[in-house]
Amino acid sequence: QVQLVESGGGLVQPGGSLRLSCAASGIIFSINHMAWYRQAPGKERELVALITRSGTTNCIHSVKGRFTISRDNAKNTVYLQMNSLKPEDTAVYYCNLRDPYSKDYWGQGTQVTVSS
Repeated sequence: QVQLVESGGGLVQPGGSLRLSCAASGIIFSINHMAWYRQAPGKERELVALITRSGTTNCIHSVKGRFTISRDNAKNTVYLQMNSLKPEDTAVYYCNLRDPYSKDYWGQGTQVTVSS
């Protein structure tokens, strides 16, 4: 049974930083693509950043230069380092795992609130 457990969300002031973590279990972590999505109130869930099984990364334009996705296969964990946070980054952030058969698994989400 695949489980994804996120942590690291919280309340931060504009310009601050947070690091989200997502620990995976029940699956061979290294062979899967990993990603972070977010969903703000009243909006659709959107892809924020992804990292392939080979380590290639990409992210949406609005977070380029501020957010960094990384993975530690030895710890079965993917991270999202978020710097220079803005109020518009406020959302529930979800960890996603896509297996080699293109099946998606999701974490429960972690709230990130950027506010003064």
